Amino acid sequence: MPEAVMECGDFSEFQEAIKNMRKTDDIIVNTLNSVIPTDSFHPDGTKSCKELYAQLQEGNSKRESTIKKCITVTAERVKKLRELREQSPDISLSKTLRSEQTKLRMLQVELTVEDLLKQRTSKVFNDKCRKYFKPE
Repeated sequence: MPEAVMECGDFSEFQEAIKNMRKTDDIIVNTLNSVIPTDSFHPDGTKSCKELYAQLQEGNSKRESTIKKCITVTAERVKKLRELREQSPDISLSKTLRSEQTKLRMLQVELTVEDLLKQRTSKVFNDKCRKYFKPE
């Protein structure tokens, strides 16, 4: 999968990039069914499960670090905007601050979504691959 270009400033772009990064997890059932079709036919279930596991782990790691990076960037922006607003109470500054605070909350929700997605993917993976591969 090509590396997603991540823009933390625009939440819509961020969501689109994360959505693209989640494709493997979103189609996990189909992927598993194609690499391990049935019990009677599994050319190399161990190898297939091991490769898919590595791919899933890499995706999880990239998404989590991307989300955390954007949370850090946005939290810093919120902090700076608060400092600026304290120096000069400007209505447009207050609006920008509220917007950034909302974005920060939405980014934090993405971490929760990520945890749920990991749990779901892990359950599906383990149900299908437990005979062939057990992650450490």
